[in-house]
Amino acid sequence: MKLSARDAPRYFARPDPGRAGLLIYGSDAMRVALRRQEVIAALLGPGAEEEMRLTRLPAADLRRDPALLLDAVKAQGFFPGPRVAFAEDATEALAEPILAALADWQTGDAQIVVTAGQLKATSRLRKAFESHPNAYAIGIYDEPPSREEIEAVLARAGLHDIPGPVMGDIVVLSRALDPGDFRQTIEKLALYKTGDPAPLSADDITACAPASTEADLDEVLAIVAEGRSGGIAPVLRRLKAQGVQPVGLCIGAARHFRALYTAAADPGGASQGINRLRPPVFGPRRDQMLRQAQGWGAARLEQALTILTETDLHLRSAAQRAPEMALVERALIRLAMLARSR
Repeated sequence: MKLSARDAPRYFARPDPGRAGLLIYGSDAMRVALRRQEVIAALLGPGAEEEMRLTRLPAADLRRDPALLLDAVKAQGFFPGPRVAFAEDATEALAEPILAALADWQTGDAQIVVTAGQLKATSRLRKAFESHPNAYAIGIYDEPPSREEIEAVLARAGLHDIPGPVMGDIVVLSRALDPGDFRQTIEKLALYKTGDPAPLSADDITACAPASTEADLDEVLAIVAEGRSGGIAPVLRRLKAQGVQPVGLCIGAARHFRALYTAAADPGGASQGINRLRPPVFGPRRDQMLRQAQGWGAARLEQALTILTETDLHLRSAAQRAPEMALVERALIRLAMLARSR
């Protein structure tokens, strides 16, 4: 039977132990692997590998000995409890032994779990599982997780009673990161909050989310965007001492102002535009960038990007003779003066 994308998350959390098999396929190997881990853990519970109730069969092993899967399905273990025979990274070349094991499955045998890459609708594997009365086929697609899936990840990490605005930041984060990175970030967040009774906050997410830029670079860009030209030189000296190159600094500034322009030019307004930024921004930095985008406006930000593009071209020019950091400092001062002209 074919399981719909809507029903799949609930099945992964509470799979039917009486099914003969389950095929999970999709082009994103990480998403498929995460779903496979989830469903096998739900089927077998803790200690399955130690009790030899899970048999892993890589594709290479099945190619060498096609009978391995049927043997694993029929084998009787030393420990009581459900069993799974897992065929990993299956292809159409392995359809014969997999379908033979599925056809010979009887109540009490190990459940067959198969993972595969993208399968066409005409695939023998896919058609067999979709038409089987006691097996499921589930396609995993490159779609952002639903609210229900996000809440399940948070619950497994022990994070509950999350304020609405903070939940909005987590949703944005889930759409910006790969599924594996998102789960790791939530696990890191749960460890970060261990022993802390305060509700989860945007600052907590900022502390645990993957960093996008260094603090000193953020500082000088905030100074420029807010028109405080007198504070530029001290931070530039600090960045230079850290080994930051002028070209890299110019690229970082262009990235920041491009993000502001993306937010300011969004048809839904800067508030919606700031939520579309990748990587996402959270907490005080998000509020700061939102104020900057709203204050500058799209037209002035276009002028800023023009200044930075011209500076970048000068820095890369073979005929350039002026000190590079001085060129960058001059460009940043021009931007700060532009900010003050509002």
